[in-house]
This record gives sequence, structure tokens and C-alpha cells, in this order.
Amino acid sequence: MPDPDVIVLGAGAAGLMCARVAALRGRRVLVIDHARAPGAKILISGGGRCNFTNLGAAPDRFLSSNPHFAKSALGRYTPADFLALVESYGIAWHEKTLGQLFCDGSARQIVAMMVEECAKGEVEIACGESIRDVRHADGRYHVTFGVREVSAPALVIATGGPSIPQMGATSFAYDLARQFGLKIVQPRPALVPLTLSGEEALFRELSGVATPVVAKVAKGPWGKAAFREAALFTHKGLSGPAILQISSYWQKGDAVGIDFLPDAVPGLLIDAKKASPRSGVLRHLPLPERLGHVLVERLGLHGELGTMTDKALNAAEAALRDWRFTPDGSEGFAKAEVTAGGISTAELSSKTMEAKKAPGLYAIGEAVDVTGWLGGYNFQWAWASGVAAGQVV
Repeated sequence: MPDPDVIVLGAGAAGLMCARVAALRGRRVLVIDHARAPGAKILISGGGRCNFTNLGAAPDRFLSSNPHFAKSALGRYTPADFLALVESYGIAWHEKTLGQLFCDGSARQIVAMMVEECAKGEVEIACGESIRDVRHADGRYHVTFGVREVSAPALVIATGGPSIPQMGATSFAYDLARQFGLKIVQPRPALVPLTLSGEEALFRELSGVATPVVAKVAKGPWGKAAFREAALFTHKGLSGPAILQISSYWQKGDAVGIDFLPDAVPGLLIDAKKASPRSGVLRHLPLPERLGHVLVERLGLHGELGTMTDKALNAAEAALRDWRFTPDGSEGFAKAEVTAGGISTAELSSKTMEAKKAPGLYAIGEAVDVTGWLGGYNFQWAWASGVAAGQVV
């Protein structure tokens, strides 16, 4: 068979979308993936129901060394555009909190939809094939995989980042980008649980306890990020949506501030003292009992409220509203939902995703230094960046 016009490396969300759009323009497209079937990460997302986009997918909800880079692609392919595709296949969906859209049924429906869309354009999907060599010669990109060698004028890197290595994820995208002279922003785990040690290790005893909080980091290159969701104590440290969100902004050595009283009226302990001076602090904290015990113990708030000064109670409330943890690390790429960092956006066109130094080479999805919040944002970036490249390859 003739060589393709476009070779897409990676049959995940971004790669399949790019292949679909290019093929529907009449391009001959070959997708290559080492996994045994397409859409492996799609299948496990959202607890198997695929949180396929987020209604609030605005550019300010994505991290990148260039905060403006994602605007073009996200503006041209919106959550409404992907939702229209989902609905055209009769896939039932529902909205959870904070604009998160999930399948009512299974993530398999999203994979089947994307594979069917690719089939309409006669895309060839070669799965279970390891890529052995990629080189550029005579204006074409030559790819050797399995027992085949193919070449095309356009090559798309859509192999993601190293998060979830147990599914075969690697840093292949970065190695390939470096081969063609592209710079890499240091990759790091994102949307990942944080670990505690030393004096803070005692909080591990609360494993399984969850509570609504506001989590924030005051330092770092992205300013004062804050997320109001649940935090979960684990046998290793901290997790839950609020912690996963803030982990993308956290850097080693930074403190994470937790407001344990996000819904409490200011001055609640002073008010409690006036209303019930013979009661203890714990009775008035809107917290799970095990967590309240540990915090009260750490603050030394023993005895009746009536025996405590207003100054001490105000200081205790202030501590509970900005409790500082200093994680010693994270649970790493093995537990990270995505990778922050990646192929530098300075190397790419924000309109087409094409490498400025290597004509015909494109990078999309998680491989690029664009990382979304938890809750469907990274899928929307995959779809949008895939469309941006697919329209021009």
C-alpha cells in the first residue's frame, strides 16, 4: 500500500482526534501505538466512565510556561464541539460537580466513537507495535515499527507523558522531540497525591478520613492557586481532589495551606465560648471526629472553652484556617493522573502545533507543556490540540 500522508505516534485521545480530523480532510493517515488497543488511558479515566471534558475549560485553567499558548486551540474547539460529537453517537452523559461531564455508561463508548470516526476516514491503526526508529531524510519522516518502515511528510507526536507507567507510558515523546532539537520543560508528576513525613507523619493515622477544605500554595511561578474541594488523608499523606489540584502547582520545599473551616462563620470559637463556656473545642469544630481530635491535640486546646482566652481561641481558629503542611514529595508518576512540563510551547506554533525548527513535525496532547486542572480539562486539551494539528497536517 502507498505510504501515508500523515503518521501519528500514539492512539490516545489527542492522536485519535488528530487522525480523525486529518482523514476527514482526505489525508491518508497511519496511527501507531505500542498498546494492544487504542485509547488505553481513556478506558481507565473517570473510574471507567471517562470524564471526557469540562464545561469550564477556559485557558486560565491550564498550566504552561506560556499561559497564552493554549488559547488558540481551546478557542477553536470547545467543550460544546466535543459534546455535539458525543451526542451524535447517542452516548448518554451527565454533569457532575464543577462542570465535569461523564458518560452514563462506559468509557468504551468514547473509544468506540473515536475509532469509528477514524474508520470513516479509512485511518489505519497499528496497535501492539513498538517504534524502533524515527529519522528525517529527503523531506520525509521515516518510521520503523514491527517489521515495517513507512514514511510521510508529516509526523505527529501524540504519545503523552510518563504518568501511569504501569500502562506502558514512557518519556518517548521527549526523547523524540530532543532528537529533532526541541527543548523540554522539566517533566514532573501532576494531579498526584502528596506524601508526609517527620512530625506530620502522624496524620497518616487518619487514613481514610476526608473533609471539605480549601487547599492553596502561596509560592511558585503560578501565583496563589487555591482549590475548594475535598481532601483525603492516606497512609502516605494527602490526597483527594483538592490535593490533586494543588499538587500541579506545588514544588518541593513549598508549604501547602489547608483551610479546614471553609464554611464556618468567622469567630466560631469565640461565639461557642459565649454560648457554651463549659463545652470543649472539639464539639464545635465542623470536622470528622478523628481529624478534630488530632488537630485539637496539636493545638493544645484542652479543657473548657470558658478557661481559654479570646486571643488563644482566635489564634487557634487562624491556625485551622491556614494549617501548613510541608510535603516531602509526591507519589510520583506511578500515581500521577497527568504530567506537567513536556515539549516546550516556545518550540511550537500555537495555531497548528507544528515545530518551528522541524517543518512537518507536530506535538499535541499531554506530550506538550500544557496541563489542565482535574476534571476533564486534559481531555479537552487533547481534543483541541488534536484538531488544531489535524486541520493542517
